Amino acid sequence: MRWFFVVLKKYWVFGGRARRTEYWMFTLISTAIYIALMFADDQVGNEVPTIAFTVAIALPTLAVTVRRLHDTDRSGWWALIGVLPCVGLITMVIFTAEDGVPGQNKYGPNPKESPLFTDSAPTGA
Repeated sequence: MRWFFVVLKKYWVFGGRARRTEYWMFTLISTAIYIALMFADDQVGNEVPTIAFTVAIALPTLAVTVRRLHDTDRSGWWALIGVLPCVGLITMVIFTAEDGVPGQNKYGPNPKESPLFTDSAPTGA
């Protein structure tokens, strides 16, 4: 859950790099919350909870996606390929699943080498 809150705290940070763990844990947790809210929508009788959650995490999702693409040494503009049916989704899964470029790249230092993070979760969050 810490990774989810790390991304939310960086909701407006489009610079820098994001580790695979940060991106995929955020994706996993937000998908689980979305599915739970879909069940809540059935109980409530409307889709307000799901729509509110989707709007609330739209910007953090875009920001962490751009940072993840930066980690693979790609421009954040590659996120736009996700709007293409099938091809875009497959391409984004491949890009975001790739290991980051070792060492520093034009988007910043490697987050795996940063003393602020461990393999399991960020510290201080």
